[in-house]
Amino acid sequence: MHNILNDPDKFKKQLNDMIDSPEMVADYIADVFECPITIEDANHRVVSYSKHHENIDEARISTIMNRRVPNKVINGLWKRGVMPKLIDNDDPVIIPEIKEIGLGNRVAVSIRKKNQILGFIWAHTADKKLGSKELLFFKEAAMQVKIFFLQRHPTNEKTEAGYIDFFWQLMTGDLTEAKYIYQKAQQLHIRLDGRLAVAIIQFPKQLIERVEKHAYYLSETQVKVDIISRLFDDNNFIMIVRLKDDHNDTQSVQFFIQQFIEKISTQLQVSGIQGACGFIYDSPVYLKDSYEQALKVIDVKHTFPKELNSLIAYEDLGIYEFIQDLSVIRNGVNYQNPRIERLRTYDVQHNTSLLSTLYEYLRSDSNPPKAAKKLFIHPNTMNYRLKRIREIADLDLDNTNQKTAIYIDFLIENLQ
Repeated sequence: MHNILNDPDKFKKQLNDMIDSPEMVADYIADVFECPITIEDANHRVVSYSKHHENIDEARISTIMNRRVPNKVINGLWKRGVMPKLIDNDDPVIIPEIKEIGLGNRVAVSIRKKNQILGFIWAHTADKKLGSKELLFFKEAAMQVKIFFLQRHPTNEKTEAGYIDFFWQLMTGDLTEAKYIYQKAQQLHIRLDGRLAVAIIQFPKQLIERVEKHAYYLSETQVKVDIISRLFDDNNFIMIVRLKDDHNDTQSVQFFIQQFIEKISTQLQVSGIQGACGFIYDSPVYLKDSYEQALKVIDVKHTFPKELNSLIAYEDLGIYEFIQDLSVIRNGVNYQNPRIERLRTYDVQHNTSLLSTLYEYLRSDSNPPKAAKKLFIHPNTMNYRLKRIREIADLDLDNTNQKTAIYIDFLIENLQ
């Protein structure tokens, strides 16, 4: 092992002296640890790599040739639990050979700024074993390489404070003139052109630091949309997203949110994560509206968890968008739907379930076979119940106005 490992101050100084040249940094670290080195950004794109000789595995060859780690390798690292360890820990992670993805023995360490993953350093150790001292130096190397990443994307504390202020000015609508918004964004090196929307991932209240790290990582590595800006507000992970081309629509944002939730739920074994997005706008002036819409979706999903479990986009809320306002109006005049009350009284007196049958029928888009299946009853039984509902409630099931009104009142009852 290189004798520089007996002089930690010299090691840090020499790394710092060549920090402007990532190629030199990779070669220097490789020389110190006597094994090939690859430095990647958070998206697993190659920033630099050291020279190497023989006995190089397939994963390293493919990574260098494509300037990015192959998806097969990334997926394998997730499945083996390597990536979660790298994201969760500051310390180096020892990775035994994974033959099915062509990866030999590795030691890797994350490069981070607080909870934000900036990149990774990978050492192709082959048959070498790094001792505790070497692992400490490897961790120190990551801390020094962090300087390079921060120089590429400067974010000192003052800038961060300005970034957060600007983010909330957009979310709250404090900034109303597009010209000023674009000027401020340019000062902070934020691009706000294109079609923009606000997406929110809401985690359960028991949010832990580990979830933050994974959320930041996933927002950096997605491909369906561009993440312009993002931050945590309590247990809400709020993102400004931009569609990647003019042909994309809300489905692209929904797909991104679905994939985000699926990945982080699987990786961390976390359930109860909610996702939402507002309308897409052509100007950042309206981001406050998209933010409020996304919050509205989250709020209504909590009120109707069963009905809206898979809903994400504000534009798909339908009548649920107004149900709380309608409830205030109904309750203000002590309104009771007479058709519902007739069925409720009949059910109590005759030990029947016509009211719940009607509700499921309306939820099933007035489709008797579909409703019967959900209620686990025979279609003939369903048809008989509908006949009795018509008679007892004096309800015309072919009248859209009557059905809409009664469905709204069902939903308002669920708010109580």
